[in-house]
Amino acid sequence: MTTTLDAVAFGEAMMLLVADRPGPLEDATSFYKRTAGAETNVAIGLARLGLKVGWASRLGTDMMGRYLIKALSGEGIDCSHVTLAGGQSTGFMIKGSVLDGSDPPVEYHRQGSAASRMNASDIDEAWLLSARHLHATGVFPALSANTLDVARQSMDLMQAAGRTVSFDPNLRPTLWATPELMRTSINDLATRADWVLPGLEEGRFLTGETTAEGIARFYLERGAQLVVVKLGSEGAYFDGEGGSGYVPGFPVQKVVDTVGAGDGFAVGVISALLAGQSVASAVRRGAWIGARAVQVLGDTEGLPTADEVREAEL
Repeated sequence: MTTTLDAVAFGEAMMLLVADRPGPLEDATSFYKRTAGAETNVAIGLARLGLKVGWASRLGTDMMGRYLIKALSGEGIDCSHVTLAGGQSTGFMIKGSVLDGSDPPVEYHRQGSAASRMNASDIDEAWLLSARHLHATGVFPALSANTLDVARQSMDLMQAAGRTVSFDPNLRPTLWATPELMRTSINDLATRADWVLPGLEEGRFLTGETTAEGIARFYLERGAQLVVVKLGSEGAYFDGEGGSGYVPGFPVQKVVDTVGAGDGFAVGVISALLAGQSVASAVRRGAWIGARAVQVLGDTEGLPTADEVREAEL
């Protein structure tokens, strides 16, 4: 089958309201409207780099759903497989503003959202397999038993067809019934991926290993071709069929908001690997985009264009 898309993702997009001033959320009087969602952050980042990207989901027909479909289509993303479901609600989140680089306060309002009602019948196999690559995260499968099934089936279909699959655990403990269910479900999904991208603390929780090397080895032994362990400001460690090594982080003058850094990192790694770059070069691009992401308020403002990547010689 000829591929027409470079990458696709299934996932929930939410309208994001970011407070315009630091302090408790209840004291904020004005908010900036943005898009949010781990999978859509990556989709936006890849599209800005010139890749042909598709996204499948469900949204309500409410104002928030209309806003999201307009914003994501405006990024050049193929939204032909996004269902607008009447009578169902679109998820949204509210995020505080911080100045010291700490994690901002966040409130999610996504219970029973349209995206959480997706099921296996929402997978258009022909459309899915028209892509070279699938990016999955641990957020979408945490929404419901249905979305967990969608994640598993979409990943299996891509692997069976010889496509590549990346997976970012992106742990969201509040979305899972128990920590143990989260651990077993996330590790099961990781076995269905070629490229696994955990953070160091995530990896420690998921594997019981304490070092980046041990975490990488855990997933390599379970079928991954490449594991990249994110180390925050220290950069990242990678291990796989092409060798292993550390890539240093990029200096950041001021951390504004850490949310979205991991998604930016994934954008860099995926885009470079799909372009045929070496793993070390791909991880370096990921570290650079991740560093950009922590210097802005929203989830996607730091995602670069293809021209900016070329200028940085990445």
